[in-house]
Amino acid sequence: MIGSRLFGRVSILVMFFGLAAPVWAGPVSAPRPFAGAMRPTLVVDFGDHGRETVSQFALKEHESATVLHRDYAGSGIVRCGLAHGAGQLTLADNVITTAAHVFFDEKGRQRAPQCQFDVLRDNVMRAVPIDMKSIVAGSRNPYAIAAVHDWAVARLDQPVLDATPYKIAKAPAVDDHVRFVARGHIDWGHARKLSVEACRLRRQTNASSEGPREFAFDCDTGDGASGGAVLMGKEPGKLCAVLVGYRSIDPTAKLPFSPLHYNFVVSVEGDFRQAVMRMAHPMVATAALSTPRE
Repeated sequence: MIGSRLFGRVSILVMFFGLAAPVWAGPVSAPRPFAGAMRPTLVVDFGDHGRETVSQFALKEHESATVLHRDYAGSGIVRCGLAHGAGQLTLADNVITTAAHVFFDEKGRQRAPQCQFDVLRDNVMRAVPIDMKSIVAGSRNPYAIAAVHDWAVARLDQPVLDATPYKIAKAPAVDDHVRFVARGHIDWGHARKLSVEACRLRRQTNASSEGPREFAFDCDTGDGASGGAVLMGKEPGKLCAVLVGYRSIDPTAKLPFSPLHYNFVVSVEGDFRQAVMRMAHPMVATAALSTPRE
């Protein structure tokens, strides 16, 4: 069980991931007899901040839908065999960020020999092969250790043209306003439609010595959205974290956000941030890392 918290006598952690019907992936629980009785969970819904389409969100926030579609064009889907998660172009048009468990299963095995990044271009979902040898992850066995290590960066075999990659935001903090922007929710537009939602980072739930931190947040999420973009407030295209999963005493129920029922994300800091920088701009990143601080 990775990164679990004890809720009474039951500890549950679910990582969001999608599989082609009729099989559902995601639930990992203790004790095992309880897991066998669980129904597939499609949404952890807190009721106050429902997911919206870009057009709906723009209308509510008095923003331009055209601008938001442009700003969020880097969000896509990472497909590995029958499974999928979310991902996004970050810092470069051939680099994506996501969650490590999008690439690696419960036994630390690569989910497929070849994965791809599906991105919407000219109203058509286009598949771009991922360079599997390029993958850098906080852990290649993410289910075996704390969820704060569940991040990954990978290079695409070719650039995605005409889609602006997300930049990296400043370090996030508790109570920061964020936007969750992702494709892949199994229950949302056949796992392809882009959803947008505004919410807050509610509390820090873990931290690693390598820099990334884990935060509970109150956006709705769903199976298949692992690795999706958590953007800093209204700063256009500033990625501060990726979705990893949720923890709940009853993931089959719609409960209010609480210490017993919450979604969580991992911040793009420390080793995660440096991995993105090295892959996107190797010469710049190397120079920055080798320059002594005054």
